[in-house]
Amino acid sequence: MNMPKTVDNTFDILGVPFSTLSFAETINLLEDWMGGAVPRQVVTANPEIVMNAREDKEMERILQQADLVTPDGIGIVYAAKILGGPIRERVTGADILPPLFRKADREGWTVYLLGASPESNRLAQANLSRLYANLKLTGRDGFFREEEIPALLSDIRAAAPKLLLVGLGLGKQEKFIAKYLQDLQVPLAIGIGGCIDVYAGTVKRAPVLFRKLNIEWLYRLLKQPSRWRRQLALPKFALTVLLKRFGK
Repeated sequence: MNMPKTVDNTFDILGVPFSTLSFAETINLLEDWMGGAVPRQVVTANPEIVMNAREDKEMERILQQADLVTPDGIGIVYAAKILGGPIRERVTGADILPPLFRKADREGWTVYLLGASPESNRLAQANLSRLYANLKLTGRDGFFREEEIPALLSDIRAAAPKLLLVGLGLGKQEKFIAKYLQDLQVPLAIGIGGCIDVYAGTVKRAPVLFRKLNIEWLYRLLKQPSRWRRQLALPKFALTVLLKRFGK
């Protein structure tokens, strides 16, 4: 279980305590946490995660106990406006990583990448090492069996990272962090979905235009039509927010 929540600036959206900090304020806070000694979990939550938590009690508990839940998705920002909340901007996992890498690079800290395929993990480490020469990178792929977890935890502890980035997919990565963070004593752990593949170059992030228009979800759907079932969470989320707003 995580330490008690230390961020008071939150706004509840369908049971999830979202941070109302700006992007810059969030980065300052995460950099401070990364340099500290208290293990903390950050969840970057989009509407899909919120809807998943309404059906998964363990996920709901993780979101409520996380040290910080950031609004990863324009749908969260719009929902806050509808519900009268002070959330000002998106704070996505993909966007918070570069500043954290730069901070770790300046300090010579270790970052552990857990997730993706063996090849993607290797390529991501190689590419990041070229971008951040002073950054210490290590990690492994996300294909491990239950009986391998003790050795994995030992490997992470031995690396003593300041930042643990876990890309095991929605839900699985958050549950892994919540279960093992206190044992690992990593100052900052974040679930990052497919970001390892993006840094590896095996998956491309949405072009800048899609990001500026806040329709990254559409780009991902166009590139991977099989995601349509997951995207059904978006209209469900919107309807649930509207029903909450108008009290029905």
